[in-house]
Amino acid sequence: MKRINIGVLAHLALLGANLIYGINYSVAKELMPNYIQPFGFIFCRVIGALLLFWLFGLSQKREKISRRDFGRLVLCGMFGVAANQLMFFYGLNITTPINAAIIMTCNPILVLIISAALIGERITPVKVLGIFIGLAGAAGIILNGKELAISSDNFLGDLFIFLNATSYAIYLVTVKPLMNRYEATTVIKWVFLFGFLFVFPFGFNEFTVINWESFDSKVWGAFAFVIIGTTFLAYLFNIFALKQLNPSVVSSYIYSQPLIASVVALAMQKDELTIIKVVSAVFIFMGVYLVSIRNRKASVNS
Repeated sequence: MKRINIGVLAHLALLGANLIYGINYSVAKELMPNYIQPFGFIFCRVIGALLLFWLFGLSQKREKISRRDFGRLVLCGMFGVAANQLMFFYGLNITTPINAAIIMTCNPILVLIISAALIGERITPVKVLGIFIGLAGAAGIILNGKELAISSDNFLGDLFIFLNATSYAIYLVTVKPLMNRYEATTVIKWVFLFGFLFVFPFGFNEFTVINWESFDSKVWGAFAFVIIGTTFLAYLFNIFALKQLNPSVVSSYIYSQPLIASVVALAMQKDELTIIKVVSAVFIFMGVYLVSIRNRKASVNS
């Protein structure tokens, strides 16, 4: 019974993380590029979350990291923090938001393939069906009344967004074995420490030219949300869920992000409800359920 409750909490954590990501699309626009340049913003995000994770870790049981695991933690910091964030921001600057959103939905497919290759996760027909149903739902919301801009001008940006999706997929699979040996907070604080070392040379110069005096209360609020919410809490929720669930289940929740962003836009009266969005939402929920159904059954039986 206890395990079932933890499994439910893991899914709620994923929902919370993706709710934060969905809101972040609107909040981050308050900051870039008028107040902070992209790489300077990443520098702030990573160092801010790094401090929060290590402070939070002081209240947790101290764990000693085995020397054999530091190499894996370095890889997680490189793929899950530095490459993931730097390539996304760089790619987004030279492609369209629609292209970026669609390309990011390939992440669960990449995770399923990499999981099978590296940690032996089974590729079942139900999981494949769930991923593609979720993909169809996410694409329905993203492309509703819009078009992909397929051109040579966007190619480099699209490539970096794809590399970003691949990088995050590698991170989800690479970090999973560490979750079997350590507490989630222990893992994530070291991941961000090594991630910061990779981010530093790219973001430090843009960080030093931030005009902090130009920040008003609204900008500070958006800044705090991105550091505490989008970076600290979202990563913490994801890593907690990854301790309980397979990487493919965690990644499948990315399909909820365009749905959440759409709901936020509806709440702010910046969008309208259509039958396409309703059907797409049903597809997303169905897809996530099919990807995670095997884990739920395993939890009930154990």
